[in-house]
Parts: sequence; structure tokens; C-alpha cells
Amino acid sequence: MTLRTLYPPIEPYASGMLDVGDGHSVYWERCGTPGATPAVFLHGGPGGGCSPRHRRLFDPAKYDVLLFDQRGCGRSTPHANLDANTTWHLVADIERLRALAGVERWLVFGGSWGSTLALAYAETHPQRVSALIVRGIYLLTKAEMDWYYQFGVSEMFPDKWEGFLAPIPEAERSDMVGAYHRRLTGDDPAVQLAAAKAWSNWEGQTITLLPEPETSDSFDDDRFAIAFARIENHYFKHAGWLDEGQLLRDAGRLHGIPGVIVHGRYDMPCPARFAWALHKAWPEAEFHLIEGAGHAYSEPGILDRLIRATDRFSGA
Repeated sequence: MTLRTLYPPIEPYASGMLDVGDGHSVYWERCGTPGATPAVFLHGGPGGGCSPRHRRLFDPAKYDVLLFDQRGCGRSTPHANLDANTTWHLVADIERLRALAGVERWLVFGGSWGSTLALAYAETHPQRVSALIVRGIYLLTKAEMDWYYQFGVSEMFPDKWEGFLAPIPEAERSDMVGAYHRRLTGDDPAVQLAAAKAWSNWEGQTITLLPEPETSDSFDDDRFAIAFARIENHYFKHAGWLDEGQLLRDAGRLHGIPGVIVHGRYDMPCPARFAWALHKAWPEAEFHLIEGAGHAYSEPGILDRLIRATDRFSGA
């Protein structure tokens, strides 16, 4: 069987800035064919922003896709701002964007943190979701955060872990997320940037099964690193403003929504057992555990399944 790959490059047919209140404006763009199957793409991070490659996950002849940069990142303003920037602000922003698009329901696609946000949105507004595609499942539980930021992935990547530890004195290392939060929200720009680079590089170096320079190098840009690290750390410091286990607890609200779950067997940031737990709680969704794959959507087996999923729902 031939692996599916990204659709050819496509330019937006419309774009703009939406004032969502609280001093924030979010960048949005629409791609594909106006009036075709509506969809919204939710990027990762939080703080990652959307890219031209994300447009190419959808057949432009069959989809009308809205992509947007979440509060504080990418082309949204103000840059790296943490005020009024929570999961529930973003859920409300998605509804504002749906109204802007003029659709009653749409396919929701989210990977990594985008899967967290997609589940939060779908569980809050199930009547607005025609189908749900989630990849690299992250339920934002304490166990998941401890695995990645305290002890777990550190055992697989001891060389990269040293770089993550470097900005933090030994006395503060029992709470790495908290220690980074103090530096990323402090007043010293040099300290903030050093912390942002170390935080971002840890993720960039551990999200693929094999080293992938194109993926890890994207985290080297200072402006990107500041937004990515500040916003992601801000969300994780506050556990996404979710009750512990909330997304799994409320998975029953997804009943009746068709979907696809795609997860890499060797996903380091997001242990596969949480994707498996979501599969058990939401049995209507197809479940694909991809052998020989890590976390990134660009890994061949994961990308193949994602393209097949968007093709499947192109008439939904």
C-alpha cells in the first residue's frame, strides 16, 4: 500500500484578524474551495502557530478549511501575551471563528496540544462538530506532564535532558514546570530567552522517532521560542484550567461524533496509554496506533493515516 503524503502547496483565498476581546486579535485564514466541507485546524504547542504545511493535510477541492494562530502566537497579537489566554478563551475563539465562517458544524482536526483543545471544544459544543480527527493525544493530566518534564522521557534522552536542566539550579528541579515559569515570566529578557530556547529545544529534539533537522530546527528562532515556551509553560503550569482527568471523564459527550484517533507507538511527549484510554472511552472513533513512529504529524505512518482520515470525511 502506498503511503499518502501532503497535498500540493495552496494559498489562502481569504485571511484577516479577528478581535476576540481582552486585547487579543487572532490571525485566521481560509483555504480550499469556498462552500466545500467545512473544517477547522487546531495547531499544537500551545504557542506553536499554524504553517503552510498544515493547509496541505486537506484536499483543497473538497474542503473549506479555516486555520488560525491561537492567542499570543504566530501572527496573532499581542505576541507571547499570557493575559486572558486559557483553554476556555480558545474554545470561545473557535466558536467566534465558526460564526465568522458562517457554518453550523465543521470537522475539527487537532494534533498534540491541538488534540487537547479539540477534545475540550467538542465536549463543550458537540452539536457543532461533524467529525473529529485527533493525533498525538494529550489529555493534560499530571501523569503526562510529570512523564515529560520530571522523570520518564529523561531516561530515554539523557543527553538532551541535560540541556533542559541547564538553566535550572539543582534546588529547583523538583518542579521543572514551576522553575521555568518563574524565568519565562520574569523581567530579565536574557534569562527569559535562555529559558525559552532550552524549553523549546527539549521539545524539538524529542518529538520524532529519529532525528529530523527540519522539525527540531524550527524551534531555534528566538521569536518563535519565546511565544512557544511562554504560552506552553503558562498552560501547563495551570493544568490547562482543566479538572484532573476531565477530558477522559467527559468523553461520553463525544457519543455520536464520528472520528479518528492517530497516535505513534513511540510518542515520547504523549504516552500511548492515554490515547488507548481515549479509544476505550470513545469507541465510535477509529483507532490507529502507528508502529515505528513518534509524535510528529510529519512522520510517514502518522501522516498517511491523517490524510486518509481527512479524505474519509471530505463529504461530512
